[in-house]
Amino acid sequence: MASHENNALLNGSRSPARTIWMLAWPVILDQSFNTMVQYVDSAMVGSLGPIATAAVGSNSSTIWLVHGLMYAFGAAFAVVAARQIGAGNTKAVQHTVRQALLAIVAFSIVVTTIMRSIAYRLPLWIGVDSQVVPDAGLYMSYIAAAYPFTILFAYMANLIRSSGDTRSPLISNIITNVANIIGNFFLIFPTRNIVLFGNEFSLYGADLGVEGAAIATAGATALSSLILFGVLLFKDSPLKTPFRGVSWKVDWSLMRTVFRLGTPHALERATLNVGQIVLTVLVTRIGTISLAAHHLAITAESITYMPVSAFSMAATTLVAQSLGAQRRELALDFAKRCLRWGVILMTITGTLMYIFSVQLMSFFTRDAQVIALGSRVLRIEAFAEPFFALSIVISGILRGSGDTKWPFINSIIGMWLVRLVPASILILGFGASLEVAWMCMVADLVVRGLLNYRRYRKGTWVDVWKD
Repeated sequence: MASHENNALLNGSRSPARTIWMLAWPVILDQSFNTMVQYVDSAMVGSLGPIATAAVGSNSSTIWLVHGLMYAFGAAFAVVAARQIGAGNTKAVQHTVRQALLAIVAFSIVVTTIMRSIAYRLPLWIGVDSQVVPDAGLYMSYIAAAYPFTILFAYMANLIRSSGDTRSPLISNIITNVANIIGNFFLIFPTRNIVLFGNEFSLYGADLGVEGAAIATAGATALSSLILFGVLLFKDSPLKTPFRGVSWKVDWSLMRTVFRLGTPHALERATLNVGQIVLTVLVTRIGTISLAAHHLAITAESITYMPVSAFSMAATTLVAQSLGAQRRELALDFAKRCLRWGVILMTITGTLMYIFSVQLMSFFTRDAQVIALGSRVLRIEAFAEPFFALSIVISGILRGSGDTKWPFINSIIGMWLVRLVPASILILGFGASLEVAWMCMVADLVVRGLLNYRRYRKGTWVDVWKD
């Protein structure tokens, strides 16, 4: 049962450093490539003007909220599977995979139905400008229609990474994002003349604007999820499960374990994403230019934390497998190394963001006001990046050990008490600017990082699963 390649993660054939980097580098490439594609995607929509940018931006926090909830329970299944892989129990792993597939079906029906029914109400609830509402509702309706595939992708990516395979999600993501960009290219813009190698010719375009961006994103998501599902079905690994001659009844004991692990993580993601929605609502009070700058600056900031999530994912897998194999000291060693490299990487990327803030914003839009405002808030945010790294990587460490409660509590303190209460008072009561809102964001990230680090240093997280 322990003969699969993924067990080399713990068998000593590689040093801990090499093991971490073997898991992390495909995720770093994956996240970096994904960030670049987001840049191109935002730039294509940004070229349509501030209203189109605001239409997509007004939905971003809601989309992150739904994705966060889906990811949390997918990650919980993955932690259970990683524990079973570490213990060498392949039959239990396959059983967990089948239960995850049942959860995907149920989750898809519920989430898609809800989000499709409220797609056109969301922009009204957020309070965006009336000019933005039609495009914002249309965009969300297409994204909601693709949620069954989005949920499938979230679960498959987590499960596959839990086995130590980080390359398959990378390959899937590259194919998918290329498809997304091609879809944008033909669906967003009208038919136009282009010059290639000195020859001019007409290139078809559907001229769908924001709708075209939504269709391309939904189609690319469907492609990505089906690729990863194919990996699960056909690649030789502990995850490969027979579909015939096995039980497909709901295992309520396992579901309770997943619920216990996933609920604090889901609440953490919900706390953060609802907080981002509230901040978006506050920013809409400042004006459309501020909303556009806020959305594009958040997209630009992703260059700092997307690659660092590689060490968070590596920590989750390695801590879970190590503890499943009853190797406590190895889990501690993996955690320490992942945290150190995550902080170093995010400090470097934060410095680069500070230096090239104007160039980053200029990539998305030609609007001088949006560029100037967005670059100012990026430079404010840059000072919080090492603390943000603490929060991201330690959350992955604690998730691997099953200690998902404290990141949730810390997220409430940081997001709601440190970020939103002061931002609400300053914006609504004193007419504060976007820069002030982002200063509150910096305070949140610093506090949250320090609180997570305090939990990590106590060391009690290693034994949480026993409880």
